[in-house]
Amino acid sequence: MKSMPIVIVGHVDHGKSTLIGRLLYDTGSLPKERIEEIKETCKKLGKTFEYAFVMDHLKEEREQEMTIDTAQLFFKTPKACYTIIDAPGHKEFIRNMITGAAQAQAAVLIIDVSKGVEEQTKRHAYMLAMLGLKNIIVALNKMDLVSYKKEKYVEVLGETKNLLSKLGLHASYYIPISAKLGDNVVKSSENMTWFEGPTLLEALDSLQVSETLADKSLRYAVQGVLERAGKKIFIGRVESGTIFAGQQVTFYPSGIEAKILSIEVFGKTQSKAVAGESIGVTTNASVSRGEIACSGKKPEIKKEFVANIFWLAREPLQINKELCLRCATQERVCKIKRIYERIDSADLRVIEKEAKTLNETEVGKVLIECDKALVLENFNEIPPLGRFVLLREENVCAGGIYVY
Repeated sequence: MKSMPIVIVGHVDHGKSTLIGRLLYDTGSLPKERIEEIKETCKKLGKTFEYAFVMDHLKEEREQEMTIDTAQLFFKTPKACYTIIDAPGHKEFIRNMITGAAQAQAAVLIIDVSKGVEEQTKRHAYMLAMLGLKNIIVALNKMDLVSYKKEKYVEVLGETKNLLSKLGLHASYYIPISAKLGDNVVKSSENMTWFEGPTLLEALDSLQVSETLADKSLRYAVQGVLERAGKKIFIGRVESGTIFAGQQVTFYPSGIEAKILSIEVFGKTQSKAVAGESIGVTTNASVSRGEIACSGKKPEIKKEFVANIFWLAREPLQINKELCLRCATQERVCKIKRIYERIDSADLRVIEKEAKTLNETEVGKVLIECDKALVLENFNEIPPLGRFVLLREENVCAGGIYVY
Protein backbone atom coordinates (compact mmCIF):
# COMPACT_ATOMS: atom_id res chain seq x y z
CA MET A 1 0.00 0.00 0.00
CA LYS A 2 1.42 3.37 -0.99
CA SER A 3 1.90 6.19 1.52
CA MET A 4 1.66 9.76 0.27
CA PRO A 5 1.77 13.16 2.01
CA ILE A 6 -0.41 15.65 0.11
CA VAL A 7 -0.74 19.41 0.52
CA ILE A 8 -3.98 21.33 0.00
CA VAL A 9 -3.38 24.88 -1.29
CA GLY A 10 -5.44 27.74 -2.64
CA HIS A 11 -6.80 31.22 -2.04
CA VAL A 12 -8.46 31.94 1.29
CA ASP A 13 -12.21 31.13 1.31
CA HIS A 14 -11.93 28.83 -1.70
CA GLY A 15 -12.79 25.87 0.53
CA LYS A 16 -9.59 24.07 1.60
CA SER A 17 -10.64 23.25 5.14
CA THR A 18 -14.11 22.21 4.03
CA LEU A 19 -12.62 19.87 1.44
CA ILE A 20 -10.31 18.28 3.99
CA GLY A 21 -13.14 17.86 6.47
CA ARG A 22 -15.29 16.26 3.79
CA LEU A 23 -12.52 13.83 2.79
CA LEU A 24 -11.97 12.75 6.38
CA TYR A 25 -15.69 12.50 7.17
CA ASP A 26 -16.66 10.58 4.04
CA THR A 27 -13.78 8.08 4.38
CA GLY A 28 -14.75 7.30 7.98
CA SER A 29 -11.45 8.69 9.27
CA LEU A 30 -12.93 10.84 12.04
CA PRO A 31 -13.41 9.49 15.58
CA LYS A 32 -16.98 9.74 16.85
CA GLU A 33 -15.76 12.02 19.64
CA ARG A 34 -14.38 14.53 17.11
CA ILE A 35 -17.66 14.52 15.18
CA GLU A 36 -19.66 15.16 18.36
CA GLU A 37 -17.25 17.94 19.36
CA ILE A 38 -17.73 19.64 15.98
CA LYS A 39 -21.51 19.29 16.19
CA GLU A 40 -21.51 20.86 19.65
CA THR A 41 -19.28 23.73 18.53
CA CYS A 42 -21.45 24.43 15.49
CA LYS A 43 -24.55 24.41 17.68
CA LYS A 44 -23.02 26.99 20.03
CA LEU A 45 -22.09 29.17 17.06
CA GLY A 46 -25.56 28.80 15.58
CA LYS A 47 -24.33 26.99 12.46
CA THR A 48 -25.05 23.77 10.65
CA PHE A 49 -22.32 21.10 10.60
CA GLU A 50 -19.09 22.73 9.36
CA TYR A 51 -16.61 20.35 7.75
CA ALA A 52 -13.98 23.11 7.95
CA PHE A 53 -13.90 22.72 11.76
CA VAL A 54 -12.20 19.36 11.37
CA MET A 55 -9.02 21.27 10.56
CA ASP A 56 -9.76 24.64 12.13
CA HIS A 57 -10.09 23.08 15.55
CA LEU A 58 -8.48 25.85 17.58
CA LYS A 59 -10.93 28.24 19.20
CA GLU A 60 -9.34 31.36 17.78
CA GLU A 61 -9.41 29.86 14.29
CA ARG A 62 -13.11 29.03 14.59
CA GLU A 63 -13.91 32.57 15.68
CA GLN A 64 -11.79 34.17 12.95
CA GLU A 65 -12.86 31.56 10.38
CA MET A 66 -9.41 31.25 8.84
CA THR A 67 -6.62 28.72 8.98
CA ILE A 68 -3.49 30.18 10.59
CA ASP A 69 -0.98 27.32 10.65
CA THR A 70 -0.14 24.11 8.87
CA ALA A 71 -1.79 21.03 10.33
CA GLN A 72 -1.72 17.33 9.54
CA LEU A 73 -4.39 14.65 9.57
CA PHE A 74 -4.48 11.14 8.17
CA PHE A 75 -6.90 8.98 6.22
CA LYS A 76 -6.83 5.68 4.35
CA THR A 77 -8.38 4.16 1.29
CA PRO A 78 -8.11 0.49 0.26
CA LYS A 79 -5.23 1.56 -1.99
CA ALA A 80 -3.27 4.14 0.01
CA CYS A 81 -2.48 5.92 3.27
CA TYR A 82 -2.54 9.72 3.09
CA THR A 83 -1.16 12.48 5.26
CA ILE A 84 -3.09 15.68 4.55
CA ILE A 85 -1.08 18.85 5.05
CA ASP A 86 -3.38 21.88 5.20
CA ALA A 87 -1.55 25.05 4.12
CA PRO A 88 -2.92 28.51 4.99
CA GLY A 89 -4.19 30.80 2.26
CA HIS A 90 -3.65 34.26 3.73
CA LYS A 91 -0.76 36.31 2.37
CA GLU A 92 0.79 36.73 5.82
CA PHE A 93 0.81 32.96 6.33
CA ILE A 94 2.86 32.14 3.20
CA ARG A 95 5.74 31.09 5.49
CA ASN A 96 3.63 28.27 6.91
CA MET A 97 2.47 27.27 3.46
CA ILE A 98 6.08 26.83 2.31
CA THR A 99 6.77 24.63 5.33
CA GLY A 100 3.76 22.46 4.55
CA ALA A 101 4.26 22.13 0.82
CA ALA A 102 7.92 21.24 1.20
CA GLN A 103 6.92 17.96 2.87
CA ALA A 104 4.43 16.88 0.21
CA GLN A 105 4.65 14.45 -2.70
CA ALA A 106 1.41 15.65 -4.28
CA ALA A 107 -0.76 18.75 -4.22
CA VAL A 108 -4.43 19.60 -4.54
CA LEU A 109 -4.88 23.17 -5.80
CA ILE A 110 -8.41 24.27 -4.92
CA ILE A 111 -10.17 27.06 -6.81
CA ASP A 112 -13.61 28.55 -6.22
CA VAL A 113 -15.28 28.46 -9.67
CA SER A 114 -17.51 31.39 -8.75
CA LYS A 115 -14.40 33.56 -8.31
CA GLY A 116 -11.79 31.94 -10.54
CA VAL A 117 -8.01 32.33 -10.23
CA GLU A 118 -7.12 34.94 -7.60
CA GLU A 119 -3.94 36.44 -6.17
CA GLN A 120 -3.18 33.70 -3.67
CA THR A 121 -3.99 31.04 -6.26
CA LYS A 122 -1.13 32.42 -8.34
CA ARG A 123 1.24 32.63 -5.38
CA HIS A 124 0.50 29.09 -4.28
CA ALA A 125 0.86 27.75 -7.80
CA TYR A 126 4.25 29.44 -7.97
CA MET A 127 5.22 27.76 -4.71
CA LEU A 128 4.29 24.37 -6.14
CA ALA A 129 6.49 25.05 -9.16
CA MET A 130 9.31 26.34 -6.96
CA LEU A 131 9.11 23.26 -4.76
CA GLY A 132 9.21 20.94 -7.75
CA LEU A 133 5.88 19.18 -7.10
CA LYS A 134 4.84 17.09 -10.10
CA ASN A 135 1.69 15.32 -8.83
CA ILE A 136 -0.98 18.03 -9.02
CA ILE A 137 -4.77 17.77 -8.96
CA VAL A 138 -6.90 20.88 -9.49
CA ALA A 139 -10.21 20.82 -7.59
CA LEU A 140 -12.66 23.33 -9.08
CA ASN A 141 -14.79 23.86 -6.00
CA LYS A 142 -18.21 25.34 -5.18
CA MET A 143 -19.85 24.07 -8.35
CA ASP A 144 -23.14 24.24 -6.45
CA LEU A 145 -22.85 28.05 -6.42
CA VAL A 146 -22.84 28.11 -10.24
CA SER A 147 -25.70 25.60 -10.55
CA TYR A 148 -23.25 22.88 -11.63
CA LYS A 149 -22.92 24.50 -15.06
CA LYS A 150 -20.37 22.87 -17.36
CA GLU A 151 -19.75 26.22 -19.07
CA LYS A 152 -18.41 27.76 -15.83
CA TYR A 153 -16.20 24.72 -15.23
CA VAL A 154 -14.76 25.03 -18.75
CA GLU A 155 -14.14 28.77 -18.29
CA VAL A 156 -12.16 28.40 -15.05
CA LEU A 157 -10.47 25.27 -16.39
CA GLY A 158 -8.99 27.33 -19.25
CA GLU A 159 -7.92 30.10 -16.86
CA THR A 160 -6.19 27.60 -14.59
CA LYS A 161 -4.45 25.73 -17.39
CA ASN A 162 -3.08 29.04 -18.68
CA LEU A 163 -1.66 29.84 -15.21
CA LEU A 164 -0.04 26.44 -14.76
CA SER A 165 1.45 26.39 -18.26
CA LYS A 166 3.23 29.68 -17.56
CA LEU A 167 4.89 27.95 -14.61
CA GLY A 168 5.79 24.79 -16.48
CA LEU A 169 3.25 22.83 -14.41
CA HIS A 170 0.85 20.14 -15.57
CA ALA A 171 -2.12 18.94 -13.54
CA SER A 172 -3.06 15.28 -13.76
CA TYR A 173 -6.77 16.05 -13.24
CA TYR A 174 -9.17 19.01 -13.19
CA ILE A 175 -12.17 17.88 -11.14
CA PRO A 176 -15.39 19.88 -10.59
CA ILE A 177 -16.50 19.42 -6.98
CA SER A 178 -18.63 20.78 -4.19
CA ALA A 179 -16.75 20.14 -0.96
CA LYS A 180 -19.68 21.39 1.10
CA LEU A 181 -22.20 19.01 -0.48
CA GLY A 182 -19.81 16.17 -1.32
CA ASP A 183 -20.09 16.22 -5.11
CA ASN A 184 -17.17 14.35 -6.77
CA VAL A 185 -15.10 14.27 -3.56
CA VAL A 186 -15.52 10.66 -2.48
CA LYS A 187 -18.70 9.85 -4.43
CA SER A 188 -19.53 10.69 -8.03
CA SER A 189 -21.94 13.58 -8.44
CA GLU A 190 -25.43 13.10 -9.83
CA ASN A 191 -25.47 16.84 -10.44
CA MET A 192 -22.59 16.72 -12.94
CA THR A 193 -23.26 13.75 -15.16
CA TRP A 194 -21.51 15.69 -17.94
CA PHE A 195 -18.17 15.12 -16.16
CA GLU A 196 -16.69 11.75 -17.08
CA GLY A 197 -13.52 11.91 -14.99
CA PRO A 198 -12.74 10.42 -11.56
CA THR A 199 -13.73 11.63 -8.12
CA LEU A 200 -11.05 13.44 -6.15
CA LEU A 201 -10.40 10.33 -4.07
CA GLU A 202 -10.05 8.16 -7.17
CA ALA A 203 -7.64 10.69 -8.66
CA LEU A 204 -5.48 10.65 -5.51
CA ASP A 205 -5.39 6.85 -5.54
CA SER A 206 -4.15 6.89 -9.14
CA LEU A 207 -1.12 9.10 -8.46
CA GLN A 208 2.25 7.40 -8.45
CA VAL A 209 4.51 7.71 -5.41
CA SER A 210 7.92 9.10 -6.21
CA GLU A 211 11.05 7.24 -5.21
CA THR A 212 11.24 7.32 -1.43
CA LEU A 213 14.09 9.01 0.39
CA ALA A 214 15.06 5.64 1.87
CA ASP A 215 16.04 4.55 -1.65
CA LYS A 216 18.42 7.48 -2.12
CA SER A 217 22.10 7.78 -1.17
CA LEU A 218 22.81 8.17 2.54
CA ARG A 219 22.74 11.65 4.03
CA TYR A 220 22.93 11.80 7.84
CA ALA A 221 22.94 15.30 9.36
CA VAL A 222 24.84 15.59 12.65
CA GLN A 223 22.99 17.76 15.13
CA GLY A 224 25.22 17.44 18.17
CA VAL A 225 27.42 15.25 20.37
CA LEU A 226 26.58 13.39 23.59
CA GLU A 227 29.06 11.70 25.88
CA ARG A 228 27.75 8.60 27.62
CA ALA A 229 29.63 5.83 29.40
CA GLY A 230 32.92 7.16 28.06
CA LYS A 231 31.90 7.18 24.40
CA LYS A 232 30.85 9.94 22.04
CA ILE A 233 27.48 9.59 20.37
CA PHE A 234 26.81 11.81 17.37
CA ILE A 235 23.09 12.51 17.31
CA GLY A 236 21.18 13.60 14.24
CA ARG A 237 18.66 12.68 11.58
CA VAL A 238 18.82 10.35 8.59
CA GLU A 239 17.71 12.71 5.82
CA SER A 240 17.94 10.09 3.06
CA GLY A 241 19.11 6.53 2.49
CA THR A 242 19.99 3.92 5.10
CA ILE A 243 22.73 3.96 7.73
CA PHE A 244 24.00 0.76 9.36
CA ALA A 245 26.70 -0.54 11.68
CA GLY A 246 29.91 -1.34 9.81
CA GLN A 247 29.17 1.13 7.02
CA GLN A 248 31.97 3.26 5.58
CA VAL A 249 30.97 6.91 5.25
CA THR A 250 32.51 10.27 4.46
CA PHE A 251 31.55 13.32 6.46
CA TYR A 252 31.17 16.47 4.39
CA PRO A 253 32.14 19.23 3.97
CA SER A 254 35.20 18.24 6.05
CA GLY A 255 35.95 15.12 3.98
CA ILE A 256 36.61 13.00 7.09
CA GLU A 257 36.28 9.28 6.35
CA ALA A 258 34.89 7.06 9.08
CA LYS A 259 33.26 3.75 9.95
CA ILE A 260 29.88 3.59 11.66
CA LEU A 261 30.45 1.44 14.75
CA SER A 262 26.90 1.41 16.13
CA ILE A 263 23.41 2.87 15.82
CA GLU A 264 22.06 4.17 19.14
CA VAL A 265 18.40 4.82 19.95
CA PHE A 266 17.39 5.73 23.51
CA GLY A 267 20.33 3.88 25.02
CA LYS A 268 19.77 0.78 22.90
CA THR A 269 21.58 -0.33 19.79
CA GLN A 270 20.02 -1.38 16.50
CA SER A 271 21.48 -2.62 13.25
CA LYS A 272 20.30 0.16 10.96
CA ALA A 273 18.14 3.27 10.52
CA VAL A 274 16.40 4.75 7.49
CA ALA A 275 15.37 8.16 6.18
CA GLY A 276 13.22 10.08 8.64
CA GLU A 277 14.66 8.50 11.80
CA SER A 278 16.40 10.57 14.48
CA ILE A 279 19.20 8.49 16.01
CA GLY A 280 22.71 8.53 17.43
CA VAL A 281 25.79 6.91 15.92
CA THR A 282 29.26 6.08 17.17
CA THR A 283 32.21 6.22 14.80
CA ASN A 284 35.98 5.81 14.77
CA ALA A 285 36.36 9.53 13.99
CA SER A 286 35.32 12.79 15.61
CA VAL A 287 33.06 15.27 13.86
CA SER A 288 30.96 18.29 14.83
CA ARG A 289 27.45 19.67 14.35
CA GLY A 290 26.63 20.45 10.74
CA GLU A 291 28.64 17.62 9.21
CA ILE A 292 26.71 15.35 6.82
CA ALA A 293 27.63 11.65 6.73
CA CYS A 294 27.38 10.46 3.13
CA SER A 295 27.55 7.16 1.30
CA GLY A 296 26.73 6.34 -2.31
CA LYS A 297 26.52 9.27 -4.71
CA LYS A 298 28.88 12.07 -3.70
CA PRO A 299 27.02 15.22 -2.59
CA GLU A 300 27.45 18.68 -4.03
CA ILE A 301 29.75 20.83 -1.91
CA LYS A 302 29.10 24.50 -2.55
CA LYS A 303 30.33 27.81 -1.19
CA GLU A 304 28.54 29.80 -3.88
CA PHE A 305 25.34 28.74 -5.62
CA VAL A 306 22.22 29.93 -7.47
CA ALA A 307 18.82 29.43 -5.80
CA ASN A 308 15.21 30.62 -5.81
CA ILE A 309 14.15 32.45 -2.67
CA PHE A 310 10.78 33.73 -1.47
CA TRP A 311 11.27 36.91 0.57
CA LEU A 312 9.07 36.98 3.70
CA ALA A 313 10.25 40.00 5.70
CA ARG A 314 8.66 43.43 5.59
CA GLU A 315 12.08 45.07 5.41
CA PRO A 316 13.41 44.49 1.87
CA LEU A 317 16.37 42.29 1.03
CA GLN A 318 19.48 44.21 0.07
CA ILE A 319 22.43 42.63 -1.74
CA ASN A 320 25.75 42.16 0.07
CA LYS A 321 24.12 42.34 3.52
CA GLU A 322 25.04 39.53 5.94
CA LEU A 323 22.40 36.88 6.58
CA CYS A 324 22.38 33.48 8.27
CA LEU A 325 21.62 30.41 6.14
CA ARG A 326 20.34 27.19 7.72
CA CYS A 327 20.08 23.97 5.75
CA ALA A 328 19.40 20.81 7.77
CA THR A 329 21.86 21.19 10.69
CA GLN A 330 24.28 23.32 8.70
CA GLU A 331 24.55 27.02 9.47
CA ARG A 332 26.55 29.56 7.46
CA VAL A 333 27.02 33.30 7.27
CA CYS A 334 26.07 34.35 3.75
CA LYS A 335 25.37 37.25 1.43
CA ILE A 336 23.14 37.63 -1.60
CA LYS A 337 25.66 38.71 -4.24
CA ARG A 338 23.27 39.09 -7.17
CA ILE A 339 19.54 39.13 -7.84
CA TYR A 340 19.26 37.83 -11.40
CA GLU A 341 15.49 38.19 -11.48
CA ARG A 342 12.93 39.85 -9.22
CA ILE A 343 9.51 38.26 -9.69
CA ASP A 344 6.04 39.32 -8.54
CA SER A 345 4.58 36.18 -6.95
CA ALA A 346 1.02 37.39 -7.56
CA ASP A 347 1.10 37.77 -11.35
CA LEU A 348 4.38 35.89 -11.98
CA ARG A 349 5.89 38.64 -14.10
CA VAL A 350 9.58 39.48 -13.95
CA ILE A 351 9.61 42.92 -12.37
CA GLU A 352 13.30 43.56 -12.86
CA LYS A 353 16.50 41.85 -13.99
CA GLU A 354 19.77 42.40 -12.12
CA ALA A 355 17.84 43.94 -9.22
CA LYS A 356 19.32 45.39 -6.04
CA THR A 357 16.49 44.50 -3.67
CA LEU A 358 13.55 42.15 -3.02
CA ASN A 359 10.33 43.20 -1.31
CA GLU A 360 7.94 41.16 0.85
CA THR A 361 6.34 38.18 -0.99
CA GLU A 362 8.57 38.69 -4.03
CA VAL A 363 10.55 35.82 -5.49
CA GLY A 364 14.15 36.13 -6.55
CA LYS A 365 16.57 34.04 -8.54
CA VAL A 366 19.73 34.87 -6.66
CA LEU A 367 23.43 34.12 -6.26
CA ILE A 368 24.32 33.23 -2.66
CA GLU A 369 27.87 33.28 -1.29
CA CYS A 370 28.62 31.56 2.05
CA ASP A 371 31.60 32.03 4.33
CA LYS A 372 32.23 28.26 4.26
CA ALA A 373 31.25 25.42 1.94
CA LEU A 374 28.17 23.34 2.74
CA VAL A 375 26.43 20.21 1.47
CA LEU A 376 23.59 20.89 -0.95
CA GLU A 377 21.37 18.60 -3.01
CA ASN A 378 18.96 19.29 -5.84
CA PHE A 379 15.64 19.81 -4.09
CA ASN A 380 13.90 17.42 -6.46
CA GLU A 381 16.34 14.66 -5.46
CA ILE A 382 16.81 15.06 -1.69
CA PRO A 383 14.48 17.84 -0.43
CA PRO A 384 15.85 18.13 3.15
CA LEU A 385 19.22 19.23 1.76
CA GLY A 386 17.75 21.23 -1.10
CA ARG A 387 15.71 23.67 0.97
CA PHE A 388 16.96 26.28 3.40
CA VAL A 389 15.89 29.34 5.33
CA LEU A 390 17.57 32.71 5.60
CA LEU A 391 17.59 34.59 8.89
CA ARG A 392 18.28 38.21 9.76
CA GLU A 393 18.85 38.90 13.45
CA GLU A 394 17.46 35.43 14.32
CA ASN A 395 14.21 36.08 12.43
CA VAL A 396 13.33 34.02 9.36
CA CYS A 397 13.25 36.39 6.40
CA ALA A 398 13.19 33.99 3.43
CA GLY A 399 12.68 30.41 2.33
CA GLY A 400 14.83 29.03 -0.44
CA ILE A 401 15.20 26.13 -2.82
CA TYR A 402 18.39 24.89 -4.50
CA VAL A 403 17.62 23.21 -7.82
CA TYR A 404 20.68 23.93 -9.96
